[in-house]
Parts: sequence; C-alpha cells; structure tokens
Amino acid sequence: MEYQYLQNINYPKDLKKLPLEALPVLCDELRDFIVNELSHNPGHLASSLGTIELTVALHYVFDTPNDRLIWDVGHQAYAHKILTGRRDKFYTNRQFKGLCPFPNPDESEYDAFIAGHASNSISAALGEQIASRMQGVKRQVVAIIGDGSMTGGLAFEGLNNMSMYDNDLLVILNDNNMAIDPIRGGFTQYLVDLTTSAGYNRIRYRLYLIAKRLHLIDEKGKAQVQRFNNSLKASLTKQSKNIFQGLNLRYFGPADGHDVLSLVRILKEIKDYKGPRILHIVTQKGHGYKPAEENQTIWHAPGEFEVESGKRITAPNTADTKLWQDVFGETLLELAKANDKIVGVTPAMPSGCSMNIMQKELPERVFDVGIAEGHAVTFSAGMAAEGLIPFCNIYSSFMQRAYDNIIHDVAIERLHVVLCIDRAGIVGNDGATHHGLLDIAYLRCVPNITIGAPLSTTDLRNMMRTAVDFGGPIAIRYPRGRMAAMKGLPTTTPETGKSRCLKEGKHTAVISTGSIGLRVIEALDNTDIAHYNFCWIKPLDTVQLDYIATHFERIITVEEGVISGGFGSAVCEYFADKHYTNIIKRIGINDSFVEHGSTAELYKMLGIDAQGIREEVICE
Repeated sequence: MEYQYLQNINYPKDLKKLPLEALPVLCDELRDFIVNELSHNPGHLASSLGTIELTVALHYVFDTPNDRLIWDVGHQAYAHKILTGRRDKFYTNRQFKGLCPFPNPDESEYDAFIAGHASNSISAALGEQIASRMQGVKRQVVAIIGDGSMTGGLAFEGLNNMSMYDNDLLVILNDNNMAIDPIRGGFTQYLVDLTTSAGYNRIRYRLYLIAKRLHLIDEKGKAQVQRFNNSLKASLTKQSKNIFQGLNLRYFGPADGHDVLSLVRILKEIKDYKGPRILHIVTQKGHGYKPAEENQTIWHAPGEFEVESGKRITAPNTADTKLWQDVFGETLLELAKANDKIVGVTPAMPSGCSMNIMQKELPERVFDVGIAEGHAVTFSAGMAAEGLIPFCNIYSSFMQRAYDNIIHDVAIERLHVVLCIDRAGIVGNDGATHHGLLDIAYLRCVPNITIGAPLSTTDLRNMMRTAVDFGGPIAIRYPRGRMAAMKGLPTTTPETGKSRCLKEGKHTAVISTGSIGLRVIEALDNTDIAHYNFCWIKPLDTVQLDYIATHFERIITVEEGVISGGFGSAVCEYFADKHYTNIIKRIGINDSFVEHGSTAELYKMLGIDAQGIREEVICE
C-alpha cells in the first residue's frame, strides 16, 4: 500500500526529518499498516494499536539505539519494529524463520532487552541506566510498562529499587485500564501542562539551587522538598498521593497517550531531567480500529479477520475433539458444582485457560489475580491451608516465575494445591519465551509433588477428578490447542504412579509421556515395536520399568520437553541405579531454546513429529 510518510521511513533517523505536524498522519498510516498486515498474518493487535502515538513520540524525541527503549510485554511493540528497519519484513512477523514475535536483541540493535514475559522492564532498565552511568556512557534509558504488567511483583521491586539509587531512569506507564484506573479532567490536564513546562521546572530548579547555596537545604533535604511538592499536588487535586509519589519518584501525568504532539512536547521537556521519574499516560487498547476498541479481550490476538467488516475468519473444525483448554474448563465447572471447596485461580488468563467457563456460573469462586504468578501459587497455598481445593492454572512458561512459591509455600507443607500447567510443550508462534519445555525438569526434583501428563483429554478429565481427593500437591501438564483425533484410545487412566502398555512388541520399547504419545502411536503403526505410556511422571511406575528393562534390548524415551533433567533422564537414573545395561535413547528437546513457528513446522524441525519419531526409532 502507498503511504505519504511511512513508506519513506526505514529507521528513526528518517522519522526525525518529518515536521512535527506530520506525526498525526504518520500515526494513522502506522495503524492502517498494522491492521492490514495482521488481518492475514495474525498477531497481537489491540495492544500495539494502543501504543502507536507513544512509539512515534519516543523515536522522534530520543536518540535510539544509543538511547535505550525497554518494552514490557512485547506485544505493545509492533510499531517499534516497523520504525526500526523491519517494515519490509513485518509480513514475516511470528512466522517460522521470520521476525521474532517480541523485541529481541538478537534481531535488532533497537531492541534493548527481551520482552516476552511481563513486569521485567523497570528492573532491566534500571540496571542498564546505572551501568551506563558507571561506565561514563551518556544515554537515556526508558522503560515502557503497561497492559497489566504493573500487577506483577517484579515491577514493584523495580520501583522500590529505583527510589533507592541515584539514577535518571524514565518509566512510562501505559495505562489502558488494565492496571491503574485513568484519571481524566481539564484541571488534571492543566497540572500535566504545568509540571511538564520548561518555565515551571526552570523556576523550580533555580529555587532549589538558591536554597542550597544559602545552606537552607542539602542533598538530604532534597527528598523533603520532593515530598512537599507531592503533597501540594495531592492537595490541589484533592487526591491522596499515588504509589509513585509515595516512593518519592517524580510523577507526571496522567497525559493523553493518543495525542502524539502533546507526547512529543512532554517527552522533550522531561527527558533531560535528573532523577527517577514516572510519566503516566492513558491509552485505549485497540485504539483507532472500532472492532478492537469494542472487544479488547478478543482482539488482543484475534487471528485472521476482514479489515472492513471486522469479521473474524475462523478455520473450520475438522477434528472431532475439543480444545484441551475447554476440556479443562468444563471439567473444572463440573467438579466445582459437585464440591463447594473447589476454587479456581488464574493470573490474568481466565479466557486463555477456559476458566471463564466456571467464572460465568460461579464467579465468587474464581480468582483472577492479574499478572502475578508467584502470588497466584502462594494465594492458592493459603486457601489450601484452610481446607479449600484450589485449581491454580498457569501457563508452563509462566509457572517458571513461581518456582520458589511452589517449593516453599506448597511442597514443603504438602498442601493440596492442584497446579494445572497449561501450554506445556511447543506452543507455536510466540516462540522461545512461551514454549513450555522446562516444567518436567524443574518440577521433577521438588519433593512431595506428584506430576501427571495426560495422553488424551480423557486422561485430563480423569486426572482432574483424581486431584480432587488427592490430598497433596499435584501438577498436571497438558498442551495447547486441539487434541489430534484418534480412535481406540484408553478410556480409563491408571492410578497415580502406574503406567500402561499401548502396544506389544519385540526387541525395542518406546516409553512416552504426555500427549506426544499420540504421535508415537502414529509413528509405530505397522511395526513390531512396543509402546508404553507413562501418564504419571512422578512417581514413576518402577514395576513397569523393571519389566521393560528385562524384556527389551533397546529402550527409547519420548517427551515434549527438554531431555536434560526431563522424563527420559528419570528413566535413565532409575536404570543406572538398578545397574541395567540396556541401550537407551532419549527423544525430546536438546539443550537449546526453540524459535517461533507453527507447531507443525517446529515438530518437524525438532524431529518430534510422527515421521521424525519413526525415523529415530527405526533407523537405530
């Protein structure tokens, strides 16, 4: 498509050549470009539409890449990618071997820090700002946080630390009603104009210098002046101090995040101020595209759609199976109706994990705690300590953030918390920051935890039923998406610590865990190779392992997770302790992070699709 300005902007240096009055038109062009591109190459739409004016203003005012822009929740950063040398490649965004789904320093020098998980921007930016100062490098560092990230504990740890050290960090809070309620009104905007005007701040700074020269104030008294200014502003606005002012961080805002001219003016005024400061802007998720404005949850990542009508294009469902997530949600509601002690806990993912099914019927028993995985686990532990049965659903890659909470607050006390590990395994186009490949390895070593990995959605339902009466910590890992349609699968699930034989064979036995077993079934069709399914990873069915070790020469383990410390390692450890000398091969993910792409493309690349598994098993 032809654009007046956008097609001539390859890097921020080109953007800076535009007259100020051209920026609103450029923002419209960026919004049109993103909507059209994502209509046929799906991605995170609404969040990026909400940050277009901010992105343009930041690159117009700051000297990137020398100045660092550190994004929090990278799905806000599509406009940033487009303005930093990746416009012509944006059609490959999230595609196999294409642009990364989130900012990544390996992809561009303009991406100052990785941004796949939420709430890390302030801590990372503070580290970069202090490191630059210590090494005598002159640069501005800006953290852009929002889209719910302020609910994460790490963000508050960063704010607290930011108030302790001498630094010039600028934090921009993109408030789109996901975290802090916006404050609007003419007088508030007047205060924004006042506190960000060059004249006001010159006078304010001169008065401070005069007072210091007359020994009326010293550096220790500087904080007292800051507190007085914050108190005065709170009095004028008839509001108590906000959290930023309470930490003695210089606070500006709230400002209109969709007024690019105003944002440029404000950023120019405050960018060279000394000391840590917060700019609070108010934006609308999905801004400028009506369907996204009206239903922000769906249009967060809507899939393919028709631009003019806003009609979403959904692929026909040819499978006769349900989504794993829907099976979880429906089963949870069924169990909760039968047992009033069951509650649901999720960190900002009720729709993604289908806990919204229970939320609609039993809203008082579902707790969406925001992007706060560690809190979600400990909150669940507290409820379990008082006799409730919390089903705590967290995506596998995000469960990593709650590791100590699992150990300290759940496992040691053997509390009855059901850890529902969603999106376990390869998740597709979101890439390395979102694949759930580490959970077996990081949970297997924790005492007192039982770990299940269902072969099918029937297993998932049965394991959830088992978990209700289990009485201690239990983790159930299952994948994203729809289960492959397959006939003849078991309708019952072994009790904890037991496995099952899916196929008899000779000489060689394959031992699988989890839903990858469905691909193993396909791979072993028309072979004389045995197949055992271990739907319980911990405790292992050692009776079955003894039988396998004494009846088969070759043993191959298969898992959709890292092989270092994973299920295959558990089998090898047991065999080593028992002095078995069988030939053993492990199939899984080697010691590397997996890039983005469709699940089919990644399975093939990793050799864990049915064909790849068959070749590995038979070629030996």
